Amino acid sequence: MVSFRQLEYLVAVADHLHFRRASEACNVSQPALSAQIQQLEAGLGAQLLERSQRKVLLTAIGRDVVQRARGVLTEMELLKESVREQAAPLTGAMRLGVIPTVGPYVLPALLPRVRTEFPRMELYLREEKTADLVAHLRAGEIDLALLALPITGDDLQSYPLFDDPFVLAMPVGDPLVRRRRIKETEVAERPLLLLDDGHCLRDQALQICAAHGSSNVADFSATSLNTLVQMVANGLGVTLMPSLALEIELRADSGLAFRRFEDPQPSRQIGLLWRRSARRKTDFHAFAEMIGQQVSSGAVLGAKAF
Repeated sequence: MVSFRQLEYLVAVADHLHFRRASEACNVSQPALSAQIQQLEAGLGAQLLERSQRKVLLTAIGRDVVQRARGVLTEMELLKESVREQAAPLTGAMRLGVIPTVGPYVLPALLPRVRTEFPRMELYLREEKTADLVAHLRAGEIDLALLALPITGDDLQSYPLFDDPFVLAMPVGDPLVRRRRIKETEVAERPLLLLDDGHCLRDQALQICAAHGSSNVADFSATSLNTLVQMVANGLGVTLMPSLALEIELRADSGLAFRRFEDPQPSRQIGLLWRRSARRKTDFHAFAEMIGQQVSSGAVLGAKAF
């Protein structure tokens, strides 16, 4: 009977074309490796290797068997990994990319639960703009990304998590402060402050304003939400803020006020993104469900559960 160990040894010999180096790579004695190869040949009824004191060559049948053996061993590793994920999900290293307008407001509620419930998971964080994260994801440099959807691409899989409604942030002296809810068209009457190019939040705000014929965008922009808040507080204009950021950015002493829009409120959808070809889909779904539970429990302030 052919065993996985025999196939592993055969592939090692094919890689090194040398019995001693192959045995060292497999951490087994050379006689033991040779014996397993001979048993494999006997079991298949064919010579797979041509041996001499100087070199080892694969026969034509041997090359075909090695190619098939690689596929069998790969499938076995996938099977083992799938079982490990289901038996003990969210273990090992996970590289998470996050956009700057989400990370500071979601991660503080998420990381303590990760440490408590999944102590064997090593979470590595990378904060960058959307286009950069998508490029890193496609290059295999991160495992998944937490960002604003939708992101197009047949090679990518998204998992919507929650809605993040926009509010209008304005100086405390703005007449709109006297209103309980405001209309999106009223944004056009004031200079609109935005983040720099490359931030998806800028693009989303422009889309909302364009839908109502507004093009009153200020000539200058900010590099972060915190800078944007300071610019609004100094009377340079108004801005659209994600509800996620309100607790941190709009403090009582910030000199700002915010008002929600009339229904249907403009919002952005936050979700996870990963490669369709990724092998850790079980882990990714478990991670997404954990974030969803945090949102449903109210731990992620400002997030609106589906």
